[in-house]
Amino acid sequence: MTNQGVIKQFGLAIVLLAWTAASAAAFTAYISNEKGNSVSVLDTDTMTTVATIKTGDRPRGIEVSKDGKLVFVAVGDDNTIQMIDTATRKIVGELPSGPDPEQFALDPAGKLLYVANEDDAAVTVIDLETRKAVAKIAVGVEPEGIVVSPDGKYVICTSETTSMAHFIDTAERKVVANVLLGARPRAAAFKPDGSELWVTSEVGGGLSIVDPLTRKIVKVVHFAIPGLRPEKIQPVGINITSDGKFGFIHLGPSNRIAVVDGTTHEVVKYLLVGQRVWHGAFTPDGKYLLAANGLSNDVSVIDVAALKVVKSIQVGELPWGVAMAPK
Repeated sequence: MTNQGVIKQFGLAIVLLAWTAASAAAFTAYISNEKGNSVSVLDTDTMTTVATIKTGDRPRGIEVSKDGKLVFVAVGDDNTIQMIDTATRKIVGELPSGPDPEQFALDPAGKLLYVANEDDAAVTVIDLETRKAVAKIAVGVEPEGIVVSPDGKYVICTSETTSMAHFIDTAERKVVANVLLGARPRAAAFKPDGSELWVTSEVGGGLSIVDPLTRKIVKVVHFAIPGLRPEKIQPVGINITSDGKFGFIHLGPSNRIAVVDGTTHEVVKYLLVGQRVWHGAFTPDGKYLLAANGLSNDVSVIDVAALKVVKSIQVGELPWGVAMAPK
């Protein structure tokens, strides 16, 4: 074989290897469109919208099952959680969520779903194997944000009107502690090692860092963007990197995402995104963060390592949440 032939074969092998690596790292993103009554399906390999799935009325909270076979989406005005088959992209069933489900969270084993019922001041617990509600836990007024601790021992639910984070013991299925927060708390997220609980306060304008052991606020992070009035800066969604190094705080109508240092809790950067950024999700490899922008009807793609917005993808009307699954 000539040197030129060897070079061609070597070049072909490199191309095939690169294509295989790219395919292995390809994922699918699901975006709930609150006003569009749909879920947009994004291919993160091509960074394009490839399908739209019609849902019930007012889809908001959205998650993917642990095995990647189902997408759960809370359709608040229909008082249920619909299940979408990721293979067929068809709705294949519903779960008894309780009235007006908004956000919900899976337990670490993927067997239970904890649902915040905004109009009912309660959290509904659903057994995914039987598809039945197995408990209902009273919390504060207008519950919204909900997260399960990494060890699965506690569920934290935020109540917007009560301005509290409620600690629910998952074994006893009752509230065992309350933490008073800034006005209108929205989302809650644990650092991956469980050492900190982060909670946003939309009207209070801050991010509370809570010690889960003492259940005390250790710091409140405030945000300031030149040229914007404080009332335009409304912290909502939270995404924390798997190494706990950075947290990305979605600041609603400010059209910014604040990057917060996971150790010092200082704001290191503001990223300009679309209009009314709400919630987001990382690709499973942690390389990108996709953030839903409600009023511009698009998703901003953020390069996590570079801390830079690299693309905008049009989706449905009033995108609200993002969930990820293998392609």
